[in-house]
Amino acid sequence: MRGRQVFMETLLAHGVDRIFGNPGTTESPLLDSLLDYPQLQYIVHLHEGVAVGAANFYAQASGKTAFVNLHVAPGLGNAIGMIYSALKNGSPMVVTAGQQDTRMRLRDPVLGHDLAAMAAPVTKWSVQVESADELGPILQRAFKIANEAPAGPVFVALPINVMEQETAIPAGRPATLYPASRPDPAGIEAMARLIIAAQNPTIVAGDDVARAGAGPALEKLVERIGASVWFEGLRGRNSFPTDHPAYRGTLAFDAPGVAKQLADHDLVLLLGGPFFEEVWYGPGSPFPPGCKVLQVEAAPPRLAYNFAVDAGVVADVGAALEALWQATTGINGAAARARQDGFRQRQQADDAAQKARVQKAWSRTPISMPRVMAELKAGAPADVVVVDETITANLDLFKTFTFKGRGDYFSGRGGGIGQGVAGAIGVAVAEPGRPILCVSGDGSTMYSIQALWTAAHHELPIVFVILANREYRVLKHNIDAYRARFDVKSNKPYMHMDLSGPVMGFVDLAKGMGVAGTHVTRAEDIQPALAAAFRSGKPHLLEIEIEGKR
Repeated sequence: MRGRQVFMETLLAHGVDRIFGNPGTTESPLLDSLLDYPQLQYIVHLHEGVAVGAANFYAQASGKTAFVNLHVAPGLGNAIGMIYSALKNGSPMVVTAGQQDTRMRLRDPVLGHDLAAMAAPVTKWSVQVESADELGPILQRAFKIANEAPAGPVFVALPINVMEQETAIPAGRPATLYPASRPDPAGIEAMARLIIAAQNPTIVAGDDVARAGAGPALEKLVERIGASVWFEGLRGRNSFPTDHPAYRGTLAFDAPGVAKQLADHDLVLLLGGPFFEEVWYGPGSPFPPGCKVLQVEAAPPRLAYNFAVDAGVVADVGAALEALWQATTGINGAAARARQDGFRQRQQADDAAQKARVQKAWSRTPISMPRVMAELKAGAPADVVVVDETITANLDLFKTFTFKGRGDYFSGRGGGIGQGVAGAIGVAVAEPGRPILCVSGDGSTMYSIQALWTAAHHELPIVFVILANREYRVLKHNIDAYRARFDVKSNKPYMHMDLSGPVMGFVDLAKGMGVAGTHVTRAEDIQPALAAAFRSGKPHLLEIEIEGKR
């Protein structure tokens, strides 16, 4: 049996049915074998970063291990940023790249480099297969490590001659594992005791709540103990219904900002996340003085990593939530109900404030972000999946759309841009029965614009909405923050942050890649254009001109 056969059989044994890739010469053994393995669909991309970005979101949406095949050193280099994003997203992924013939190693061949060393900083494990005898064992280990909590990408370099070597060692098969651990009863008792004693508890729900399917368990606990719920500043999933009265919104990107938002709380329960991904340095703790901090994580590395906790438990998030629900029967029910009444009053006030904000901005030109989101909501199907890279429009998106289930919303982590348009490909592949709405800024879109061709090539009926404000709006906000934080007295213009001269034409770009497009300049045209795009059953791009930084 040749190495390439072991390779393909290993993929099938581990449940892989799709390969996200960008083909190259050193990948010839894989590409030439595809006809012999019709169970494997190759999703072809025009850029390695787009392939990894799609695989990242595919892993999140499907719950499977994503598999990627890239091309040698420059190709892997193109993908490094998106591999970093997958690491931050906690996406189980096996990334491979064809490597030059090992017999040329000392000759410094074209496209040759130490691929394992290149990938090591942004993966959980990085290795090169040195002989066909290693293929089965290394790939088996790669799938295992990729899925161990916290999940993430691994990298395997595949020299072309190794793929053609003979071996008697067959493909490995996945082990039958039951990794969801039960919480330590003593830890649950300690947490429950602190929760029962708290006057105003709150919860920060990380992505692992959605990943574990623990949303219903979280809702049940929230309603028993009368806790509010926050999301991290960057999140890839939706872990709690955004129309629930207990939902509070998104935390700030600096410790003082988080502490201000949590100032009224005397207990914070952190569930399944890195806690916290900050953008700006700020002194002090993210928690107010005297606040009790609890944390639940699926594995030890994240537990109490950035700060001490008063009780920490390593366990499956869903199991821990169920155990806490059982252990908090002694909660003061009247006090919890009073907090819930307060949540409902706050929700009504927030809804009224957003309605007033939308009305105030309704007739502005170019179109305001609140108006855009209202029109998109009105024109989208009820069961739409939103793939989000709105960045500065994210607040309005979350105040307008309702995300109830864990599969309703996907976004990128880590701060790298270009994830949305690429990620929509992966979500569409994972969710062929649901309408997909990708909403992205114009600057972000240009990082992975080649994804449009893949959508057309594979007939993925994604509706891409490009919010075109002709600027890097977030960078303008950030330079304002920089000047304020470092006491820089300046009224200088924003240098190199405008995307004009020339103005990009996204409808023309889409047409060149086989995707129909509509250019929208009037707010009243958004809803009918969006509805028509979904009815078409084909990929479609809407370029909507919106206001810039005010």
